[in-house]
Amino acid sequence: MELFWYIVLMFMLGVYVILDGYDFGAGIIHLFFAKTEEDKSAITKSIGPFWDANEVWLIASGGILFFAFPTLYASSFSGFYLPLIMILWLLIFRATGLELRSQVNNVMWHKIWDKAFGISSLLLALFFGLALGNVVRGVNLGIVENGVSTQEAIYFFVPLWNAEFSPFSERLGIIDWFTILLGLLAVVALTIHGANWVIFKTNSSINKKLKGIIFKLNIVLCVLVLVSVVVWGKVSENSLQNFINHPWLFVFPFIGLIGLLNLFRIKKMKKDGLGFLSSSLFLFGAFASTAAALFPVLLPSTNTVNPSLTIYNTAADAYGLSVGVYWWVIAFILVIVYLIVQFRVFKGKMDNVPYGHH
Repeated sequence: MELFWYIVLMFMLGVYVILDGYDFGAGIIHLFFAKTEEDKSAITKSIGPFWDANEVWLIASGGILFFAFPTLYASSFSGFYLPLIMILWLLIFRATGLELRSQVNNVMWHKIWDKAFGISSLLLALFFGLALGNVVRGVNLGIVENGVSTQEAIYFFVPLWNAEFSPFSERLGIIDWFTILLGLLAVVALTIHGANWVIFKTNSSINKKLKGIIFKLNIVLCVLVLVSVVVWGKVSENSLQNFINHPWLFVFPFIGLIGLLNLFRIKKMKKDGLGFLSSSLFLFGAFASTAAALFPVLLPSTNTVNPSLTIYNTAADAYGLSVGVYWWVIAFILVIVYLIVQFRVFKGKMDNVPYGHH
């Protein structure tokens, strides 16, 4: 049952990355490239009916984590307390930026909430990349100092940064040069993803410009991916061990590679949805590859005193996991029905959808 719930958790997080990822990317596009009121309106309309539903996948993933792997939930939500609170506030500001902008017809009011929406989206993309970097790098479980565990084996606390700014330090921070690398990768990848969504769902005047931006950013993304893979091998010596032991896992990086390379054809694509499909394939392949590389570890330990947190030593009781399957199936069917209805109602271009006008 542990394996089943691990797959469920990774699937739901992957769906969240793809769905809310284009919301973050659209916000970044809104911040840097939307210069006219028409373009800003088109971008917000493209995500307006979807963004709040997309966030549900994050909440549901947290629920699955709490139910299936309570030890990991308790450990990570206390250890990453500060960045989690910052993410919560950024989600709030992104939402208020979208919803409050049109409440007052004033230029200064519009600018304030435009910045709140755009900057929050940018920082959310960065922080989720930093979060992935922390999971990949690991944490000092038990807060080991000089070879001695000073706390319970599952406890840790990570400040925003440390004096050394290094992933090899005994006193790790949320932000170091390795996690910043993955944070930048996330920002670039989600900016591309958001631009593809805007192209897919609108006839905005900046769509042609966005295709050129996607092409250039994809070059940057390729470089960041290559550097990240090499650096990850330095930070974690066994990062590719699962792929060596189970070669079929290479299907995930292959899927990501197909999406990444296909984005170079963005200027020649006749159908607007192909770009979004390509960036979705890349995000899915990259996220699945990371999960496959870490399995069965959920949160690595950077010391040799306390073991890593895995799907086996953090899972709930077998009876509870079994009973939960029935409720999850019912909830999943309801969500699928909702998504089908939502995308049928809002299919096609969103330029004429009256979102944000009160």
